[in-house]
Amino acid sequence: MKFSDFKKHQSDYVEDICRNIFREYSQSIKIKKEELAVRNLVNIYNAALKLSSEKGFAAMSLRDLCRETGLSMGALYSYFSTKEDLLNIIQEQGQKFIAGIMIEYINAVDTVVEKLRIAIRIHLYLSEIMPQWYIFFFMEARHMVKAEQKKAIASELATEQIFIDILEMGRQQKLFAVDNIILTASVIKPMLQDWYLKRWKYTRRQISVDEYADFLIQFIEKALRR
Repeated sequence: MKFSDFKKHQSDYVEDICRNIFREYSQSIKIKKEELAVRNLVNIYNAALKLSSEKGFAAMSLRDLCRETGLSMGALYSYFSTKEDLLNIIQEQGQKFIAGIMIEYINAVDTVVEKLRIAIRIHLYLSEIMPQWYIFFFMEARHMVKAEQKKAIASELATEQIFIDILEMGRQQKLFAVDNIILTASVIKPMLQDWYLKRWKYTRRQISVDEYADFLIQFIEKALRR
């Protein structure tokens, strides 16, 4: 699989996330027409991530969000009551989307080696189509209140757990020589993060996401394979 193929199937990911938000929070969202609500939620979602990247979520006000979206304060309150509610929605739905896509692709292949390769590739591809979301939670986690920090940590550990499960499967099948599975998974994660946190470095060197994925797969497999 190449990034261009993956991107074709996930081109409307923001709309998919916002449609899930509308359906899961239908009791609290005051707008009942789905298409209108989803359209405004897409606007709010994109604006919140954009403003967060420019000034930080903690410094962003609802008035800033009004100006960026063109919606009134009353219209914003139709979807969430506070800025913290918006943070919770973005965090929860983004995590669900990423975990769901990764598990879908991992379950679609049979061998443990293929599962490891696809997990690495899809994680990188997701960070490529939704970089603002990945950077948002990496940068904003330290400013979140304790309850939200716990959710961010849980998301980080959930991604690691995907790799832990694959590595354990490989060890049981005597394909991977891994002494400390948890530590190995925790080292794989920063190598994935380096792609979107230091993207300027790879852009300057004209390295594509496919090249990075291929290199990382080869590098990790050499370390793991018997």
